[in-house]
Amino acid sequence: MLITKADGSKEEFKARKLVASLKKAGARPSEIASIVKEIEASLLEGMKTQNIYQKAFSLLRNSNDPTAAKYSLRRAVFNLGPTGFPFEDFLGKIFEAEGYKTKRRLILQGKCAVHELDLAAYSPGHSFVAEAKFHMNPGIKSDLQVAMYSYARYLDLQSTRICTNDTCGIISLYVITNTKFTKAAIDYAACTGIKLLSWDYPSHDSLHSKIEKYSIYPITVLTHLTTTQRRQLLELGIILCSELEKNQQLLQNIGLSSQKIDAVLHEASLLSGLK
Repeated sequence: MLITKADGSKEEFKARKLVASLKKAGARPSEIASIVKEIEASLLEGMKTQNIYQKAFSLLRNSNDPTAAKYSLRRAVFNLGPTGFPFEDFLGKIFEAEGYKTKRRLILQGKCAVHELDLAAYSPGHSFVAEAKFHMNPGIKSDLQVAMYSYARYLDLQSTRICTNDTCGIISLYVITNTKFTKAAIDYAACTGIKLLSWDYPSHDSLHSKIEKYSIYPITVLTHLTTTQRRQLLELGIILCSELEKNQQLLQNIGLSSQKIDAVLHEASLLSGLK
């Protein structure tokens, strides 16, 4: 049975991929077996991977643990849009968890031009600038052109500092996306020394891996919030599940009942406490 991927290409449905994603989200063996059986029974030729995900997600929502939220993590990162600002702030939180101090949306004078940068980060041992490429469509990839113009910026900024400390020279450049990179972009980055970070690249330290390693979950992952409520919280500057405990009043301000607030905080605490 052929299914349709986000980029429009076709591939054979492989149950093991579904099993792996459910297992990674923390689903129990009995849940996995039941969901795979139900999805295999409903498969149609050309069915979109998005439809398969939605069906699996709806079946997982019956669970009392944060499995459904973890399974929806990639979609939750897409839901940080439509602007790229919450995504940039989210990336800042991740690098702060790694020990960096960060600056977002800053303007730096290079040797030949002024540059608007999405993110800069520095620590006692390292500092870098980053270009964040946020896409709402999972089928869009960051390509060779993105890597090349990002590298040109890096070359122009090499004599620039991002803070006044001795360690604040720009040592390296990251290009970060919530989707994927083309092979040409990956090859170019390997040749020039650019660091790439995408949802699943590099395999040992991808964006997905970093989120789970530090339990840095965005509020868009919470299943007890509506799309409108998530958007309202993002506009109020709340990015992470871990930030809700200290900002419970905001949940009331956006119209949640006491019962709903308890459910949201419980789910957020389960996610934030995952290690």
